[in-house]
Amino acid sequence: MSLELQRLAALRACAILDTAPHPAFDCLTRAAALAFDVPIALVSLVDAERQWFKSVLGVGLRETPRSVSFCSHTIGGFEPMVVPDVTRDARFAQNPLVTGAPHVRFYAGAPLIEEDGYALGSLCILDTRPRDLTSEQVRLLGHLADAVMHAIDAHRTRLELKELGRRLNGQDHLPAPEALPRRA
Repeated sequence: MSLELQRLAALRACAILDTAPHPAFDCLTRAAALAFDVPIALVSLVDAERQWFKSVLGVGLRETPRSVSFCSHTIGGFEPMVVPDVTRDARFAQNPLVTGAPHVRFYAGAPLIEEDGYALGSLCILDTRPRDLTSEQVRLLGHLADAVMHAIDAHRTRLELKELGRRLNGQDHLPAPEALPRRA
């Protein structure tokens, strides 16, 4: 199986695509926007043909085609990607998000790396003017991305516990507490 197929399987295993907004993610995008004084912050999950936003601040989009995704480039590495002026970068200069609304000029994204090392997407910040980040700000963006990944892990754990509870409630007979193994 190719690395991309493995990455997509890891993304789908999180069961987070197309789920409702959640305060934990929205809090982190607001924190990123405030910390970096940017008008746009997103939790972006990169699927096979699209990038879908678990949380979005500053634009009215819920997803874009992967072909116009800045974050598709971010997930190719393990470190944050900073593009001070996207109009000067051949990968992005003709992007419709640059040439049209919201007229992106700056992009920085930190990959969301799950426990097996697959990048599911990114926490990204965008601005309508060129800018740069200090090394401390790049580290902060990475820490915020780690917090997003913890929220994704918590989402997945909640689902697993809910499924376990459903299975246990469906059983006719549960062992008596004294029949369960004791912890050492």
